[in-house]
Amino acid sequence: MSGEEIWPSVEKESRKSLPPFDNSSGYNSKTGIYHSLEKLGTKHEIPTDQNVNTASLVLSQFPQAELADAKIAFIDLNTNHSVTYGELRRSVYSLATALFHGLEVRKGDVVFLLSPNSVLYSTICLAVLSIGAILTTANPLNTKSEIAKQVRDSGAKLAISTPEELHKLVPTGVPTLLTSGSSDVKYLSVEELIEGCYDSQELPCVSVEQSDTAAILYSSGTTGVSKGVVLTHSNLITIIKLFCWSADVSASQDDVFLAFIPMFHIYGLMFFGFGLLCVGATTVLMQKYNFQAMLTAIEKYKVSNIPAVPPVIHALVKHASKDGCDLSSLRRVGSGAAPLSKEMSQEFRKMFPWVELRTGYGLTESCGGASFFASDKDAKAHPEACGKLIPTFCAKVMDIETGKPLPPNKEGELWLKSGTIMKEYLGNMEATAATVDSEGWLRTGDLGYIDENGVICIVERIKELIKHKGYQVAPAELESVLLSHPLIVDAAVIPVEDEETGQVPMAYVVRRAGSQLSEDHVIQFVAGQVAPYKKVRRVSFIDNIPRSAAGKILRKDLVSQSKYELVSKL
Repeated sequence: MSGEEIWPSVEKESRKSLPPFDNSSGYNSKTGIYHSLEKLGTKHEIPTDQNVNTASLVLSQFPQAELADAKIAFIDLNTNHSVTYGELRRSVYSLATALFHGLEVRKGDVVFLLSPNSVLYSTICLAVLSIGAILTTANPLNTKSEIAKQVRDSGAKLAISTPEELHKLVPTGVPTLLTSGSSDVKYLSVEELIEGCYDSQELPCVSVEQSDTAAILYSSGTTGVSKGVVLTHSNLITIIKLFCWSADVSASQDDVFLAFIPMFHIYGLMFFGFGLLCVGATTVLMQKYNFQAMLTAIEKYKVSNIPAVPPVIHALVKHASKDGCDLSSLRRVGSGAAPLSKEMSQEFRKMFPWVELRTGYGLTESCGGASFFASDKDAKAHPEACGKLIPTFCAKVMDIETGKPLPPNKEGELWLKSGTIMKEYLGNMEATAATVDSEGWLRTGDLGYIDENGVICIVERIKELIKHKGYQVAPAELESVLLSHPLIVDAAVIPVEDEETGQVPMAYVVRRAGSQLSEDHVIQFVAGQVAPYKKVRRVSFIDNIPRSAAGKILRKDLVSQSKYELVSKL
């Protein structure tokens, strides 16, 4: 079901549900639906004109005339090279013209982008979308086989790659552009196309409608096989407008943002690739996350706003005070993509009392949006939560056993509905039908609840719950306990099959350097803080916890490792 079909139905339901409508929780007891209590207002109305597409919307928000050439959009941390809004606009038009006239990229063609964060990333994305082509992005750390699978699955007609990653694309045979020049004269580069003669030609007039597919982004695959999430221009336009609304309540044009969240991920693409460009912010780009480089960047560029993930917040709490960097410019840190524990949230606020910590929640399937704390007061009052429904969103909390909607403070699977919800999983009707029902409700696969104030709390991925003697144990809760230990740097908890009890919790632990922390000590430490059925039964020490690009623990990798370790012992 497309975003256009879902969007009107949300509005109709909102109108029908008023009254009765609880003004605190947003819950309608007759329908079992929770409604957002936030309103977009006329300034951020979502355009209904079919001819407005993602690129035209973003470009229309740029500063005008001489202001565009004075305002910096991006700064490359490695080179200190900066790009103004005026330069960015001209680069988008030039590249779009070159792709259309020079390389004959047409509406519906899929363009595969393989690159870390760079000042060219947004230019490439906006140029591709402006001519009606479809964008698919990939992690540069992916292997040749993973990249070949995505190229095949997405049906890519053209690839754009950094010179360093070109070797991974060569076996696919897909025509490839390099982002920058190299010694291999066989390949054109994006930089050459932008600087070439195409900027003298008119930007091609391609009819791109909101219902057209804009992007195919691949889910992280933390609990299964990665799937291609098909997003329309309508989906992206809706989330961009919602982003502009959130920026109005949590940012300013004077903010300097730091981008280490990868732009190939929905979180980074919506934030840095599109959203911040609509509010005239300046972004300092890191090619990849490095803790020390992050601290240096904050001090050097007076960074005020960091969209982050829980491992980064954890690192700030554990190590920042020892590094002597000036972090006084920070005003706000966001957290998303993975759960942030109540304890870590409280520790962060204690260490950085002048910094607002705003948590949010979303999925690739919802364009990265769903909930957000618009008020720091609310965020402080609910350190265990991930915000309230943002405008246009509705939710249900569904009983896992009965399939019936639940009232406030009852745990169940969170379902979402909005104009941001994906069109489908590419070429996978079975998975689509299992995830989005006939009325457009997205089954998130997350166990959680909504309280009497409309605050959303996510407990755990349903597939990751550990079943021990009929009880359900949330790995995230045990990980929070483990991370509170001063000698534990990082931790992850997984289920291990057990004949007598079904499953038992096993912890993978990263010890502080030089620590002699033992398995028995870890087991006893956790046992002293949780109910008996939640106790960790096994511990394995490891150098690094495997995580996705967005910071999610790759539990399936650890489950495979635990099976290998068990076989090795036998």
